[in-house]
Amino acid sequence: MTDVIDGNAVADDIRSDLEDCIATFEDAGVTPGLATVLVGDDPASETYVSMKQRDCEEVGINGVHVELPADASQADLNSTIDELNDDPDIHGYLVQDPTPDQIDYREVIRRIDPAKDVDGFHPENVGRLVAGDARFKPCTPHGVQKLLASAAVDTEGKDVTIVGRSRIVGKPLANLLLQKADDGNATVTVCHSRTQDLAEKTRSADVVVAAVGAPELLDGSMIGEGAVVIDVGVNRVDADTEKGYELVGDVEFESAKEKASAITPVPGGVGPMTRAMLLYNTVKAASQQEDVDVELP
Repeated sequence: MTDVIDGNAVADDIRSDLEDCIATFEDAGVTPGLATVLVGDDPASETYVSMKQRDCEEVGINGVHVELPADASQADLNSTIDELNDDPDIHGYLVQDPTPDQIDYREVIRRIDPAKDVDGFHPENVGRLVAGDARFKPCTPHGVQKLLASAAVDTEGKDVTIVGRSRIVGKPLANLLLQKADDGNATVTVCHSRTQDLAEKTRSADVVVAAVGAPELLDGSMIGEGAVVIDVGVNRVDADTEKGYELVGDVEFESAKEKASAITPVPGGVGPMTRAMLLYNTVKAASQQEDVDVELP
């Protein structure tokens, strides 16, 4: 029987462990602080940041939300970033992507204090990750590693095929799985839009991670018997539902489930883990900045 990996349950366990960490901070008179910055009024982004703020409240992190108008200038946003860099009560923060066209997101990432970059996107943090000395693991790749561990998937010596080479998921996950570590030591293939014979690459893998943002790109015919499938994609497609749409992954779930030994659903798989690992990174940042020793999950 195929194991459907419950990302909500794994994320709940991590949040519960983080609550214990936050109790240690309370004894030291410290409350970890996470800020979210939103430029404009993109509905999807508003939903994402509201969920992150709700998560903060549930575990005892001080959540702060900063909104800037859609016509805010680069200078306006830079000023906000500088204030957050200097605020001792904010241990981590993020600027929600996408930003309006007048904002250079690369400049945004470079301006964030690397010690507060809980997304793990600053060049210094990317470099540390590649060097095997990560300050913060990016949230989604780290969440994927936690899901694999929860399903007792040992990546050592396994062939892992990642479909997608984004700076957010594909590239950092490849680096993490390659590293000489208990949750690494894999042989990693990264596929992308120029890959020849994608199905051959995915069928030969012990673990397939789909992270390309293409609805149901992979189906069961592209999955090897007994493989583990981690579906990072969340795509909105038209459907005859009350909302007029439904969410699907990058993997056609039903046909892939017939082949896989374990698989994540969409929704309810990787998504909850991304948010849980953001809380994890915030607690880690607070521990480093406040010199409070906690045992992270």
